[in-house]
Amino acid sequence: MPTPQKAEFLRPALAPGLLGAIALVAGAALLDSTIFIAFRYVVAILALIVLVFAYRGRGWGYLPFLAAIAVLWNPVWVIPLSGQPWQLLQFAAAVVFVVAGIRIRVPNPEAKAAATSTRPTPKRR
Repeated sequence: MPTPQKAEFLRPALAPGLLGAIALVAGAALLDSTIFIAFRYVVAILALIVLVFAYRGRGWGYLPFLAAIAVLWNPVWVIPLSGQPWQLLQFAAAVVFVVAGIRIRVPNPEAKAAATSTRPTPKRR
């Protein structure tokens, strides 16, 4: 029975990306309530987490979108948006989170270590 191989890459942005998308879709129903501030905190923090993983995985194309999400959903300095444009931004940001979470890949350091340690040594005569 062969031993399982380590994956060559990891998708560390998948979980925070999906959580951010869920928070955005749930928050779209609560735009006019006071609890929406909690959703803004969650979305801004998760956008920064995914941004760090995008930087580590060299997903340069996602950096401006994730930075814009972190700025727009920042609860400390609120950008005054409301109504239908804000709802549209909620769903657009959810799509960015899901796509970035799926597409961002970071090399697995354990796979490289396992590949070099399991390589057979050449036999000398």
